[in-house]
Amino acid sequence: MTQISPDKPVKTLDTDLGRIGALELATQSVARPLVAPGIALAFMVVVGLAAMVFAGGEPMGYVVVIAAVIGAYMALNIGANDVANNMGPAVGARALTLGGALVIAAICETAGALLAGGEVVGTVSRGIIAPESVADGQTFIWAMMGALLAAALWINLATLIGAPVSTTHSIVGGVMGAGIAAAGFAAVNWPTMAAIAASWVISPLMGGVIAAAFLAFINARIIYVPDKIAAARVWVPVLIGVMAGTFATYLAIKGVNRIVRIDLGTAVLIGVVVGVAMTFAMRPVIARQSEGLENRNRSLKALFAIPLVFSAGLLSFAHGANDVANAVGPLAAIVHAVQEGEGADRVTIPLWVMLIGGVGLSVGLILFGPKLIRMVGSEITKLNAMRAYCVALAAAITVIIASWLGLPVSSTHIAIGGIFGVGFFREWYAENVLRKDRGTGGLPIEERARRKLVRRSHFLTIIAAWVVTVPAAALLSAGLFHLLNRITL
Repeated sequence: MTQISPDKPVKTLDTDLGRIGALELATQSVARPLVAPGIALAFMVVVGLAAMVFAGGEPMGYVVVIAAVIGAYMALNIGANDVANNMGPAVGARALTLGGALVIAAICETAGALLAGGEVVGTVSRGIIAPESVADGQTFIWAMMGALLAAALWINLATLIGAPVSTTHSIVGGVMGAGIAAAGFAAVNWPTMAAIAASWVISPLMGGVIAAAFLAFINARIIYVPDKIAAARVWVPVLIGVMAGTFATYLAIKGVNRIVRIDLGTAVLIGVVVGVAMTFAMRPVIARQSEGLENRNRSLKALFAIPLVFSAGLLSFAHGANDVANAVGPLAAIVHAVQEGEGADRVTIPLWVMLIGGVGLSVGLILFGPKLIRMVGSEITKLNAMRAYCVALAAAITVIIASWLGLPVSSTHIAIGGIFGVGFFREWYAENVLRKDRGTGGLPIEERARRKLVRRSHFLTIIAAWVVTVPAAALLSAGLFHLLNRITL
């Protein structure tokens, strides 16, 4: 008769416990990706319940509830996709940790949306569709709802494939597609659409050129000089002053202008005053910070880190003030149409609708933003504090120039264009300037290809996503409009 060792039950128990532990770990690994969608779904349910309270007495209150949930879904997707453009460079440059970036962006985006998000917005996405062409109230409601849902679905898809796209262009395409489906091609304001199409090319090129120009200046005046620290004491306060003045102008145009009307000339004058004052204020600060620093590039990064953090926060504030309308503009239009029985050229956005947009941006950023923040910050080209500073400054300057020229531009296109501009300038500089200065010959073709500083696969993916955003959102919106119309006939 075989005897059982007294240790065997213990070993068997340990084995079983190990299997249970492995099963629990596997379950956690499977469940972890479902946490963020679950929280997002809970947020949309809470928004729907809140909308029931605010629209409970309306004859078509259920429409407001559905539109509020779709608006919350759109705000989540804007937070996941668009905010990465503001925080990505700072994270890629290691001036901010990912967690710090999420906290700063969430606070600044919500503050921008609620404090400077604007009380009045065109219900037809800045004049894309003439309101009189969709005069019937119910048709207008389904057109706006189809546009909002189509834009949200397209941005969600772009986020999944890692392509930062323009939320403004997505909602414009959605409104255009639904408007054409509801009232025909004559309803579209084609000159405005042509200007938007032109901005696809103009805004990223402008952002790229300006970012490359600032990097060239920093290379020539600070980085590639014998005494880097002495040069930094002279030029870094000037660059910080330029940044402060630019963002003062930027916020006057995109943020404060929504509360107090400020023309472009006044905004520029405000920027000049702020810039000069900041330049003189930062001279003793930079002098103290630079004491004892070694004469190398790593020391220079420390001088640009704090300005870069502030620039990321200010960009997020202005983004919240500007782009929250992409989520809540159509929603406000639907609420107005339900209450008044018809569409209107301009409507006032209720506070509870603004809260959906502002909070939704932050929730979407925290839940789904890290993926695109990492891609924008580190996977297109390598960024340090100086390069990221050039991108942030170029974004603000490009928006100001575009506002002066009357061009409808996308902050996404500008920021990504700035990153590509910095990357391609680095390639050109390394191949042409540094090689000549060091007296080395040309590199073989294979070695040149290996040393490319911009990832071409991301470049092609992003450009393709930009090109198809408006037509894709338009086709999806037209299909959703016809589906909604059939359901409610």
